[in-house]
Amino acid sequence: MKPAVPEPSPPPEHETSPTTGSKAVPGSRNGNVRLTPLPLALSDAPVSLPARKNGSMNQPSAQAPVQHPQPSVGSIAAHRPHTVAANVSDLEPDIDADLDAYEDLVQDGIMLPQGRFLDRERSWLAFNERVLELAEDPSTPLLERANFLAIFASNLDEFFMVRVAGLKRRIATGVATKSASGLQPREVLEMIWARSRELMARHAACYQEDVAPALAEEGIHLVRWSELTEKEQARLFTLFRHQIFPVLTPLAVDPAHPFPYISGLSLNLAVVVRNPVSGHRHFARVKVPPLLSRFLEASPNRYVPIEDVIAAHLEELFPGMEVLEHHTFRLTRNEDLEVEEDDAENLLQALEKELMRRRFGPPVRLEVEESIDRYVLDLLVRELKISEAEVYPLPGPLDLTGLFGIGALDRPELKYPKFIAGTHRDLAEVESASAPDIFAALRERDVLLHHPYDSFSTSVQAFLEQAAADPDVLAIKQTLYRTSGDSPIVDALIDAAESGKQVLVLVEIKARFDEQANIKWARKLEESGCHVVYGLVGLKTHCKLSLVVRQEGETLRRYSHVGTGNYHPKTARLYEDLGLLTADPQVGADLSDLFNRLSGYSRRETYRRLLVAPKSLRDGLIARINKEVQHHVAGRPAYVRIKCNSMVDEAIIDALYRASQAGVPVDVWVRGICAVRPGVTGLSENIRVRSVLGRFLEHSRVFAFGNGGEPEVWIGSADMMHRNLDRRIEALGR
Repeated sequence: MKPAVPEPSPPPEHETSPTTGSKAVPGSRNGNVRLTPLPLALSDAPVSLPARKNGSMNQPSAQAPVQHPQPSVGSIAAHRPHTVAANVSDLEPDIDADLDAYEDLVQDGIMLPQGRFLDRERSWLAFNERVLELAEDPSTPLLERANFLAIFASNLDEFFMVRVAGLKRRIATGVATKSASGLQPREVLEMIWARSRELMARHAACYQEDVAPALAEEGIHLVRWSELTEKEQARLFTLFRHQIFPVLTPLAVDPAHPFPYISGLSLNLAVVVRNPVSGHRHFARVKVPPLLSRFLEASPNRYVPIEDVIAAHLEELFPGMEVLEHHTFRLTRNEDLEVEEDDAENLLQALEKELMRRRFGPPVRLEVEESIDRYVLDLLVRELKISEAEVYPLPGPLDLTGLFGIGALDRPELKYPKFIAGTHRDLAEVESASAPDIFAALRERDVLLHHPYDSFSTSVQAFLEQAAADPDVLAIKQTLYRTSGDSPIVDALIDAAESGKQVLVLVEIKARFDEQANIKWARKLEESGCHVVYGLVGLKTHCKLSLVVRQEGETLRRYSHVGTGNYHPKTARLYEDLGLLTADPQVGADLSDLFNRLSGYSRRETYRRLLVAPKSLRDGLIARINKEVQHHVAGRPAYVRIKCNSMVDEAIIDALYRASQAGVPVDVWVRGICAVRPGVTGLSENIRVRSVLGRFLEHSRVFAFGNGGEPEVWIGSADMMHRNLDRRIEALGR
């Protein structure tokens, strides 16, 4: 069936300075972006500060812990200005199911205080609250507000599927330990339940009381079945009979019919019918087909949820029965993957098997309409084996991720102004009547790209397409973590292989929720003659690297790309990322060594202009942070500036705390999760933390150091998380 509401493209990969004040930056490339300060959280765990003596930190005193009664991160009470995020369904919230216990740090006889880390789950929920605030902000274009409601819902779905599911699994198996914030696992889980309930209620209220009425004022009416005219109902009955009814399957529950399997994130109707002959009541479940449009057009600019249309015609599904009641519900399951790579003879087959098992993960959340009958709710709770604490009654409609379809309506006056990226000036300068000669440009100078402002298609994509077509190019080596469904990057690599070039592609088939797509690309690349590898056992390859080897006269020259974002043309139009195109021989040699390590057998762990996880990246950054302390003590220029998506690695944070204690100014921009407590006297008064959310998703990772007056800047793929620094291949380039 042709959707009544245009569906958006499949979502790409899926957040504040001193602790007071904020600064608006008018005219920035993101529009009017606000830098939002992160206040201290309201005692995730108290901060116990050691006594100070002669300006130094000693062992903790017996004094009562110092508590900071300030608004929790991301709360409205913090009076933060509303900010703007990306209009994609998944803001890549960096959800990870790691253990995060951490010991107190003692170095040179000085102990950093307990409670110095914010709780990461609370911080993630605060991030998603900031997304919700964008939907609540009347200055945000109206259809973008609808998108932000969908983004919030999509983010929370993934949070429960991965993070909450992982926490429950660790509690159940007894391996969970106290988190770095000082909270016990059960305390964290109960906090998540309570905070999520508050945010979901706000989310529903924003839709019901604010966004839906505002859309109606603009002529876009989201209505329920009872609000339709007879003519509209008749039109939808015809639609139901011809395009919906044939794909519906009612499933009865009785001694002969066990309770049906409920798939994760599916929308369902719980139906109670009565047999008019026997008088017996029966329960049945009807699944709302996920491939049909979420909102159906009843008449021009009037849309009704598909479950309302199905509910109004249940008699068609249960002829001869009396329909007593029906209620909508939605289940979230554990959908994280566990692949035992050491035991997997073939990683591709092992992952495909685990993807099948993902569908049957245990439930972690049950959303129900608040009007649900107690008998029906008790039956669902019992049969799904879910606790009352995991039940979320909400006003309908459930599953507001369907608002992406509304946000895709052709009403440009209700959206952000159209944005068109341009060709980077250093590439445009060498344009001829045909396409730019990327290699000629790189022989002249390095090119630092800033997406989406610099076009991806005329830079990185053109770089690979030119390499594929150039007869002097001998080899291309490429990492692929996520890419689009009709990827021109994959097409270029296939063209290169079919023309006889040596093409190595490292496909990360364990990229979360893109596993199936990456398996397909891996097989397609193999069939074309590319050498496809899957990285190192036990490590996910997340680095964004491309290497082209070209014959130029009697020598070989390497051309390289080191990026912060995926080789994904669609997200490159929505995500803020950096990329370095260079012909620097040291960078090229480093990439050659790293690709050889990933495709063969190599123990190389040091590089010329790369920091590579899991061996050298964390230690390399900490060494540079500590070096800034030395520069500061010697009176030379010193600072630390870090921009990333998540900051939770305790060793990195402790290095920042020590730098702050020494007087080094530290600025951190973190879109999402941040465990740093800024502005604590004696610990972090020189640390400022900001969260930047703009029209485009801030995705670049940048690490800058004053270095005594000779600034050093690194860019790359790594966030400051355990998973990135310990269990992934990540690369930062200088």
